[in-house]
Amino acid sequence: MLRKIILPVISLFSILFIVGCSTTVVQNIYYVKPFDWHPKENQDSTISSYSMFYKGYTIFIDPGHGGTDRRNKGPKGLAIEADLNLKVGLYLRDYLQRAGANVIMSRDFDTLISLDDRSKMANESGADIFISIHHNAPGRAGDIFTNYTSTYYHATQKDYEFEPCNHDIAKYIQRDLAYSMGNSGGLGSFDGTYSDYWIYPGAGFSVLRKTIIPRVLVECAFHTSEYEEQRLIVDEFNQIQAWGIFRGLGKYLRQGIVRLASIDNLEYTTSDPQLKIFIDDQNKGIDSSFCIAQINKEPAYFIFANENNQKLLIVSPKSPLPPGEHELNAIIKNINGNHSFPFRKKFIVTN
Repeated sequence: MLRKIILPVISLFSILFIVGCSTTVVQNIYYVKPFDWHPKENQDSTISSYSMFYKGYTIFIDPGHGGTDRRNKGPKGLAIEADLNLKVGLYLRDYLQRAGANVIMSRDFDTLISLDDRSKMANESGADIFISIHHNAPGRAGDIFTNYTSTYYHATQKDYEFEPCNHDIAKYIQRDLAYSMGNSGGLGSFDGTYSDYWIYPGAGFSVLRKTIIPRVLVECAFHTSEYEEQRLIVDEFNQIQAWGIFRGLGKYLRQGIVRLASIDNLEYTTSDPQLKIFIDDQNKGIDSSFCIAQINKEPAYFIFANENNQKLLIVSPKSPLPPGEHELNAIIKNINGNHSFPFRKKFIVTN
């Protein structure tokens, strides 16, 4: 009887010893396969359900770092950020394309793209939304414990440069990405979304500052975490990361986007011009209780109107404008809470 008990115990300790001594075997990790991602039939069904919202959109994916920029590594050197960013980006591309979206990537192999070129490519691409993919590191050397998921938008609400639509996108992506990974959003934010001014006050991240289309930057997790590194090197987990981004962005698009467009020639012979802006809200409905209308960064008058079955926002200055160039900025939102895409237009007064 004693023999029957001891042998299994010895075998168990032998296995634990072998696994414990290995530096390449993944140990003690845990993650959940999303119910709408696994099995494959559920994944196909989910992608199909989002296809009506993704079709017609172009998403620009920017996997950070790469090429000679490969210095960011996990504690055991197994998780290399440049490679993780690319893997998640490629899986995200696949999900988006399966849903019918067009996808442009700043890089789809291990190469170095400058920060300026990433923004330049995005601005010239005609893409609707820019997503930069990264994996984080703490500011304190040797910290192998900090780990959370975060999504960044540019500037803060008090800044003229702030575009609420970026924060909207960040909220949707953050919620589903963090949920899929089983991570918190950190203690520095209520919901895991952060202004990039939190990292670089008054400047923010280069790719968010210099990119002009709606944009966010995702820090999926901390590759410097001793525990998280073990999960990040699992290919299946990288797919789940991409799935969280895909699903969050799909939910954002489902709520409808709002675009504003000038319908005038933007040249006026009066010091009190009535600036007419066409509203495309995808028939979701406009929240008429909210509007930010500015001329030269100063508050302006505005009214919502309807002419020839077209929804309009009409903006006028609060005081006469001198001859020369001026800037119009307008932000509205739909009844689902999604703010309009960036709209900043120059116009000229010639009186």
